[in-house]
Amino acid sequence: MVGGYAGKILFVDLTTGSMREEAPPESLYRDFIGGTGLGVRILYEHIKPKADPLGPENILGFVTGPLTATPTPGSGRYMVVTKSPLTGAWADSNSGGSLGPELKWAGYDAVFFLRRCP
Repeated sequence: MVGGYAGKILFVDLTTGSMREEAPPESLYRDFIGGTGLGVRILYEHIKPKADPLGPENILGFVTGPLTATPTPGSGRYMVVTKSPLTGAWADSNSGGSLGPELKWAGYDAVFFLRRCP
């Protein structure tokens, strides 16, 4: 796997309670560097263009970058990505704390939540 990445993305279906792992190709990590790049690419692959941002077709992702959980200053950061209800385009937000490193230490580069809770 490309340096700094775990090589797995977790998808959690909130309707069924099921989870699945995906192992993206290394080219995805090279072409879409960091939490925003990787997250937006996953959104593009999983959300239909006309999907309602407030509907069950939208997904919410917490995505780490290659420096997350390393000794590098600021490496506790992660990105939250989704389809914006304001613009209809993608939206991202940067956050810090222990979630990013914990996600990486658990063996995942990202976790995406699909659909809605019943």
